[in-house]
Amino acid sequence: MNYIEPLFRPPSEARSLILQVTNGCSWNRCTFCEMYTAPQKKFSLKPQDAIEKELREVAATGQPVRRIFLADGDAMTLSFRRLKEILTAIRSHLPDVRRISSYCLPRNLNNISVEQLAELRELGLNLFYVGCESGDDLVLERVSKGETFETSLAALQKIKDAGSRSSVMILNGMGGKRYSRQHAENSARLMSAAQPDYLATLVLSFPTGMERYQAGFNGEFEPLNQQELFQEMHWLLSELQLDSTIFRSDHASNYLVLKGTLGRDKERLLEQVATAMQRPEDAQLREEWQRGL
Repeated sequence: MNYIEPLFRPPSEARSLILQVTNGCSWNRCTFCEMYTAPQKKFSLKPQDAIEKELREVAATGQPVRRIFLADGDAMTLSFRRLKEILTAIRSHLPDVRRISSYCLPRNLNNISVEQLAELRELGLNLFYVGCESGDDLVLERVSKGETFETSLAALQKIKDAGSRSSVMILNGMGGKRYSRQHAENSARLMSAAQPDYLATLVLSFPTGMERYQAGFNGEFEPLNQQELFQEMHWLLSELQLDSTIFRSDHASNYLVLKGTLGRDKERLLEQVATAMQRPEDAQLREEWQRGL
């Protein structure tokens, strides 16, 4: 495979074939994201003939492929026609594929109908990783996300109406000290309205510094400490009203590993967070050296 690196994928796609159909992110303005800021990651589309050449090369190895992840960060910005061409080519060259997934910005679905999404699902594209980050409009504006509570909800509902699945990510700590509670509560309100299939939380990190992020908050952003992150998580879990969403807070950025199904395991998860807040020595927390992006 001919990749333009660095290459990113969700943790759950570790065993998937990564098929890079775009490079970078067409939006690339979110101040919390540094994934596609390198010069070589300027947004571009890979030609169809190049994609099919790679698929033929993979097929020639004789190795069965069950899952494919469409990279980079913005594959769903492709037109319905191009997506259909790519999925048809995958089915032709790799008939054993059972699941195809992609990152998806809510705005990506503005020009794709529910019926078209359902057609893509029939061709194998049935899981979308949607980085909502927050359900709070003020926080979303401060980080230049280009989305709102309503646009995120509309996209998630469209995915559900098409019979596909959504995996949503919320960023713990995104509003800083000042907006922590409203970030948590409005994120819970968004998730409760959307009822995603999967929900994950990561902790906001700044590997190259906070200057760009601070600019959106007019210098008032104060990152949360460990205990404040736990408090925000407690607010989030307390407000979530989910029926059968698989919840994970086990990314390397998290101090506290949480796993369960919401709402079945809500009280147990709240108890784990309470223990981390009141008796951190009993909570099996990650040390700083164990954390990462």
